[in-house]
Amino acid sequence: MFDFNTIINRKNTKSIKWDFTKLYFNTDDVLPMWVADMDFASPPSVTEALIKRASHPAYGYTGVTDSLYEAVKNWMYKKHHWSIKRECITNTPGVVPALTFAILEFSEPGDKIIIQTPVYYPFQSIIQNNGRKLIVSELKREGNDYYMDFDLLKKQIDKKTKILILCSPHNPIGRVWKRKELEELGNICVENNILILSDEIHMDIVYKDNKHIPIASINSDIDNNTLTFTAPSKTFNIAGLSASNVIINDSNKLKRFNNRKNGMGFVVGNLFGIEALEAAYNYGYEWLDELLVYLSNNIDFIENSFKDSIIDIIRPQGTYLMWMDFSKLNLTDEKIGELLLTKAKVALDPGSIFGHGGKGYQRLNFACPLSLLKEGIERIKGIEM
Repeated sequence: MFDFNTIINRKNTKSIKWDFTKLYFNTDDVLPMWVADMDFASPPSVTEALIKRASHPAYGYTGVTDSLYEAVKNWMYKKHHWSIKRECITNTPGVVPALTFAILEFSEPGDKIIIQTPVYYPFQSIIQNNGRKLIVSELKREGNDYYMDFDLLKKQIDKKTKILILCSPHNPIGRVWKRKELEELGNICVENNILILSDEIHMDIVYKDNKHIPIASINSDIDNNTLTFTAPSKTFNIAGLSASNVIINDSNKLKRFNNRKNGMGFVVGNLFGIEALEAAYNYGYEWLDELLVYLSNNIDFIENSFKDSIIDIIRPQGTYLMWMDFSKLNLTDEKIGELLLTKAKVALDPGSIFGHGGKGYQRLNFACPLSLLKEGIERIKGIEM
């Protein structure tokens, strides 16, 4: 049994979530339930591996060995029934930097890149800050679920459309895409020569009755047209160690990606990130199984808490992020944010930062001990009064 109930004091650890709330929210008198990392200890196997390596006093340049590639291969096969080749994996310093490398390599300034909003907000900035044109294909909400709008997507495509960034599972709405949806999306992109950049960083956090399917595993045509971005950072709470991988089956695309990555100076690995990744993927199975049960129970608690509330929640199929609809309060986004910070004293991510479709929503991170979650939910419910 692993301990997910003990509250870990993360203050004064340079934690973005706990030590930088004043920078982001202009106050530090709040319970932080925003940025997407967990308030749980990482698996003991990870801690032990890091302590063992740290005990060696030399921390010089570090390379990636076959053991890392084997760990990634085995994890993908055992957890996701996805068989990949060792030579298709390339190590990267984080998913967002890796997405940026791909945008720079596979598109030109002025080219169009599609995102499906509301979606992880750094997608917008890495597109626009690099001189590409952002195309928003907003997801459709029907009841308490979201769907891809394929009719809209087809209308938005033209000869300048070069890339689509897929978020799978989807952040912030927690949607785990079905095979049929992924197949249709993949085929549209193949037919129109649009490269898929698939951010699958949340792939391991999926709840029962749902199954994550890597879009590249659908068929060979989609596989050859996809770059898949993965990391153990969300799964095992090691985001601060900058360890991620990109899986690219097409050898020409892999060569181009690596040339771009190396050309920007990212040649060697992160010493502790490599150690953590291998330990997590080799020994983290039981820990993850127990984590998913705990997170699922947290979802049940939130759902029951808002059963009779005018605040609607979208039950996530994956991720540890709850998409919350405050629109029935009939308040502006600014007023909702003000009430959360000054009355509830809780810091959430405002839905507006996730783009079109985010107005009236907030994103809550429920990957924390139940006692903290209870406190946060009671505070949030207080703004209805």
